[in-house]
Amino acid sequence: MRGAAVARSSRYDAIDFTPTKGAAQAASRGLTLRQAHGRGGTTVGVARARDLAARNTLSPTTIRRMTSYFARHQVDKRGKGWADRKHPSAGYIAWLLWGGDAGRRWAERIEQRMRKAEER
Repeated sequence: MRGAAVARSSRYDAIDFTPTKGAAQAASRGLTLRQAHGRGGTTVGVARARDLAARNTLSPTTIRRMTSYFARHQVDKRGKGWADRKHPSAGYIAWLLWGGDAGRRWAERIEQRMRKAEER
C-alpha cells in the first residue's frame, strides 16, 4: 500500500485503491500545465493531482468524489481549447488534475467494485 494508511471497511479488502499509471501520468501533466499556464483546477483538484501523481492509495470517499467530478465536468470537453497544445482550456487542465480519461475509467471501475462489495 502506498501513501498514508486509509481506513476503510473490510468489505473493500479485495479492492486496490492505488491509482493506475495512466491516471498518475495525466495528473502530473495537469500539474505541469497548470503551472505553465496559471489556470485550471481548484485547490482540491491540485491536491487530488498530487495524490494521483504519487499513486497514493485513495479512500472510497475520494473515489466517489472523482466519479462525481467526472460526471459533472464531461460537458467541459466541448469547450474551446480542450486539449489545445498551445492554449489548453482551464477545463482541460482541471480534467487532467483529476486523472484525465484514465482516471475516470479507473474511478468508475473501482466504484463499480465497491457497489458490488456493498451488495454482499
